[in-house]
Amino acid sequence: MKSVVAVALLAGVLTAPPASADGREWTVGRHGGPAAHVRLTDGAVTVSVTRGRETVLEPSPVGIRTEQADLTTGLRYTGRRDRWVREHYTTTVGKQRRRDVAMTETRLAFTGAGGARMTLVVRAAADGVAYRYELPADYGAVLGEASAFDVPDGAPAWLGRYRRDNENPYLQYTSETAPAGEYLTPALFQVGDTYLSVAESDVDGRYSGGRLVHENGVYRVGLWDAAVAVDGPLRTPWRVLMVGDLATVTESTLVDDLAPPSRVRDRSWIEPGQVLWTWLAGGRPAGQSLELQKGYVDYATQRGWPYVAVDAGWYFDPQQWDVTDPDWPTNSWMPQLVQYAAERNVRIIVWIHFRDLDTPEERDLWLPTLHRWGVAGVKIDFMDSEAQERFRWYDEILPATAANRLLVNFHGSTIPKGIHRTWPHVMTMEGVHGAEKRELPITHVTTLPFTRNVIGSMDYTPEAFHRAHPTSDGYELGLSVLFESGLQNLAGTPESYDQRPEARAFLEQVPATWDETRLLAGKPAESVVMARRHGDRWFLGGGVAGEARTLAVPLHFLQGRWLLEIVHDGPAGLVRETQVVRGGTVDVNVPANGGFAAVACRATAHTTTCYR
Repeated sequence: MKSVVAVALLAGVLTAPPASADGREWTVGRHGGPAAHVRLTDGAVTVSVTRGRETVLEPSPVGIRTEQADLTTGLRYTGRRDRWVREHYTTTVGKQRRRDVAMTETRLAFTGAGGARMTLVVRAAADGVAYRYELPADYGAVLGEASAFDVPDGAPAWLGRYRRDNENPYLQYTSETAPAGEYLTPALFQVGDTYLSVAESDVDGRYSGGRLVHENGVYRVGLWDAAVAVDGPLRTPWRVLMVGDLATVTESTLVDDLAPPSRVRDRSWIEPGQVLWTWLAGGRPAGQSLELQKGYVDYATQRGWPYVAVDAGWYFDPQQWDVTDPDWPTNSWMPQLVQYAAERNVRIIVWIHFRDLDTPEERDLWLPTLHRWGVAGVKIDFMDSEAQERFRWYDEILPATAANRLLVNFHGSTIPKGIHRTWPHVMTMEGVHGAEKRELPITHVTTLPFTRNVIGSMDYTPEAFHRAHPTSDGYELGLSVLFESGLQNLAGTPESYDQRPEARAFLEQVPATWDETRLLAGKPAESVVMARRHGDRWFLGGGVAGEARTLAVPLHFLQGRWLLEIVHDGPAGLVRETQVVRGGTVDVNVPANGGFAAVACRATAHTTTCYR
């Protein structure tokens, strides 16, 4: 479905502003909701953010510097244009597939030294505000932005130290006491009763990836490249501030809403789903064994899971790990596996190292070959950069994979920055300190629904019951709902699922796409309870970090009589309990670092289970 846009101009450009324009302030947003306040003082522009009467972001500098223009100082206001932005679009993955966008937009034009011009574009929506810069001409390479975020002192902060693959745990600080250094986006802060999540949207090869650089309580935008190449007029990525109560921020779709519309016209072939991922289940031997992979296909067939992911090794030299067999197009057993799987209603996703797709010649060989074999998707690994050069590679691989009808899972990668809207065949991305790691702080796991997973699908790879995990089995099962991913890569062994029949049965039911998402309760690093709807069923997941307790699960969204089936930790393993509910609250007892998973369906005289 194409994006449908309705835009109404509210005011024309204002020309010949009064000499007293310096010192003016403009407000973008609705009364009582998130609002951005732009102020010009002594030739410098700042943006602050309020929610109601609460200041969420103190006046913070904006502006951009290029080789030929410094548009951070000496600015003169030259005009304004306002409009409403209305859009309706659908996604293939995410918190909800149908999206309705309502934003106000203000475009403020400024002129700097030598006549260089910049437009500051500010948008406000019910779930936050955002801004970007537009330069009408080529002023040379971008050398940096003044963009920064001055969060009030004392605000609790959940931050991850930056690394090139976006894989570090989230830890709790306060806004000013976090160590000086670089941090991941999204970064989450709590100011009074309001939460603020800082992210970015619409990043591609025109620009460079950003991170937050903290010093003295101010978080400025740092770019990967010291000089960002520009060719002609420029529109920078959006600096995104999701603002509201915790539910509003957690349920926000603002990062997607700001991204360009879909560039894939025919999406009929794009099918999210559960994946039996064979790396943590079988390791290197599985990656180089047709027979082992056939066994995984058989197990996926029994479970009703539509995909099996074959990881590293399948195209390597059999005698030498991590060396590509030059004759892989003719030597590989992959076509046999694809055919075997197709006969059992399972499709195959294959892992590929970035180094084997980093040239046009390689892509022209690999992607059509995989498509011809009938491979469903690719898991591309080890990009390990957010440089402009790497984003230009994304600009090339994305249309190429779409043209060959290959679903995409990026690992060792950047994070979602609106990519799911623009390129709907991107099912998920890593960019997370996930279950492949040997050390997983339980507080980090309990923070992810409020941070990394807010901005897009997250390939955490849950359900690895056979490995040490910080969660109880009930909480681990709940991650299949708590963590959204268009390809939910289930990382356990068949044996570990067979040893937990209640987990196995639930994983046969839980989908990978959602029509609605609600945060029901929780706080970062402490606890989380979420509900997601798929069709006429609601799935719930919850968990806690720390001591055993009773979780009060609000069910106000369930009107009428519903059958609720809860899988939780029992004395001898996972147990399932069934009850009829009519809204209200249900108490679930959980052990230390414990949790639950549940499904709810309409209760009729003949309903005995929600499982189908």
